[in-house]
Amino acid sequence: MAAGDLRGVKIDRLRNIGIAAHIDAGKTTLSERILVATGKEHRVGRVDEGTAVLDWMEEERERGITIASAATCVPWKDVLIQLIDTPGHVDFTIEVERCMRVLDGGVLVLDAIEAVQAQTDTVWRQMARRGLPVLAFVNKCERSGADFLGVAAKVRARLGIRAVAVQYPVEEEGRLVGMADLLGRTMAVREGQGERVGMALPEHVREEVEVLRVELVEALAEEEVELLEDVVAGREPEVERLHAALRRAVLARRLLPLFGGSALQGLGVAALLDGIQRYLPSPLDRGVVRGVDPNDASRSLEREPSESAPLAALAFKLMADEHGDSTLVRVYSGCVEEGGHVYNPRTQKGYRVHEIRRMHADHFERLSQAGPGDIVALRGPHGIASGDTLCAKDAPIVLESLEVPEPVIARVLEPQNAEERDRLRLALARLTHEDLALRTRELESSGQFVLEGMGSLHLEIQLDRLKRRYRLEPRVGAPQVSYRECLTGRSDGQADVRLVVGGKEIVGRVRLRLSGGGQGPPRVGFATGVAAHPEIEEVLLAGLATGPLLGYPLLGALVEVLEAHTEGTEGVQALVPAARKALESALEACPAGYLEPLVELEVTVPEEFRGGILADLGARGAEIELVQSDFGHCLIRGAVPLAEVFDYSTEVRSLSQGRATFSMHPAGHRAVAAEVLGARGLVL
Repeated sequence: MAAGDLRGVKIDRLRNIGIAAHIDAGKTTLSERILVATGKEHRVGRVDEGTAVLDWMEEERERGITIASAATCVPWKDVLIQLIDTPGHVDFTIEVERCMRVLDGGVLVLDAIEAVQAQTDTVWRQMARRGLPVLAFVNKCERSGADFLGVAAKVRARLGIRAVAVQYPVEEEGRLVGMADLLGRTMAVREGQGERVGMALPEHVREEVEVLRVELVEALAEEEVELLEDVVAGREPEVERLHAALRRAVLARRLLPLFGGSALQGLGVAALLDGIQRYLPSPLDRGVVRGVDPNDASRSLEREPSESAPLAALAFKLMADEHGDSTLVRVYSGCVEEGGHVYNPRTQKGYRVHEIRRMHADHFERLSQAGPGDIVALRGPHGIASGDTLCAKDAPIVLESLEVPEPVIARVLEPQNAEERDRLRLALARLTHEDLALRTRELESSGQFVLEGMGSLHLEIQLDRLKRRYRLEPRVGAPQVSYRECLTGRSDGQADVRLVVGGKEIVGRVRLRLSGGGQGPPRVGFATGVAAHPEIEEVLLAGLATGPLLGYPLLGALVEVLEAHTEGTEGVQALVPAARKALESALEACPAGYLEPLVELEVTVPEEFRGGILADLGARGAEIELVQSDFGHCLIRGAVPLAEVFDYSTEVRSLSQGRATFSMHPAGHRAVAAEVLGARGLVL
């Protein structure tokens, strides 16, 4: 397939993949090499120089890290690879999660020295939750201390899957000169900006290659009886049979093939692309997508990956750039056409599609239509949120949406003057609409705004956007832990409201029951026999936005409307204030408590420092879940209150002489006593 030929690709020739890794493992460098190897770009972008094509945001180029996922598509031989380069920093885990939701396969990038790092484990679990078949690329094999086969052993120990080498580094005088292909018994070497494949193996590595090839074939034979019979009989299986067997094992997530090389030097990229073509699934391999009937959530629905099926697509990301606002969608069935209409079951509205764009970072090409398997950006629909389903109005379906964890870090913002208040409010609303993991609320008592996110870096990026995009520089408070409130009991509320409308008195009576449970967003339900009123639901959800104690956001609250009585059609106007008053009285009577955010903390430390780290974590109230020693290092994993590890990096460096590494990611909330918050100066 030529570099410019991206249209008319059959669905079985599509590969939708994401590249994920721990930060600094080199995934964006690998993505840039893929762009050059496939002819999409003619120059290799460098992350350290701020010239990476896929790190196109100013904030990314300044910091040298990936912040937002970037989509592109590249041709390779007879397939079209739709590729998403994902962030590696823990603050942007939700960005990785929503990309995994719409992909069919993944490439896990591993550091040849560090092997499985903390965030590696996180993205592996994200891939596993989605059942994604995965290939691994062992990067930085050119560095001193690289251990390709050692990585395979650590993958088996840490990730719980059998890793099998399909390549092997070829060195001469301690320098990486090529990557051997175990099945093909050939070697790839660097040549200019690219590679030269199919080269003969040097004599000094042939024996090692044969040993590793036998191990690979035996691993495949353990998966398939026919291959096992050939191996036992001493027959050499055909290479194509081995490729087919490896593909089946990858699709079933029974084996993890290890490719390798150097993304910086461009070595090993061609073999990885061949692996994506051969072993990773097409949308057809992934099969039907499942959802529910929006009018009856108990009724399951399916959509085949076919153009003739009704439209089903998932909006997984909102984008705002110099070309305008766009909605990134994955089409699972049916077709979206330029100028056509799509339907959103959540809002019960239809939208006209003005443009369909196939993205290449911040550039694009326009398409007349998009079909099953396509990942495209739509211009035109407004009012769509991340996680919304877009479908045919006469065949509605709701696909599985995205679960967004509660924020854990907050910063208080204050406009410079009264004139900026409305601009700041609108800008924050815009940012939270684009970013699922971002929350904002206004404190009516002080006129300040609270911006909440998944980490300090996450909030710093949003503050940069306020400055660059909206020309706003509010006064900003120091980072602080983002607490929540919960209900610990139940209570009833009732209110009668009399209004005079058009000279006629109307009466509204609302009776409800308030209770707590779980840590999800507040919910409103109507008892059997009580007609559901959207106006009542809206005002109740607004009233449950803040808790009854200190005004922190309320989690896990459930309101059941037991009675909503009025007379005549005009009487509905009295139900809204009645519902508001009934909820206020119920909140006053309901016992409540506080929740604090937990983080799952992973520390990797040399064995001699294990005791000191464990003692320190115990003093911080950590609940240790795992202590695992291997290869001279100890992995410690546990849940700990965020407030206790708010500035943990200094302490962990001190306890390990700078040799420990750690990562944190949100792990829900747990109850915390008011006395504890009082000691932190938070409860008056």
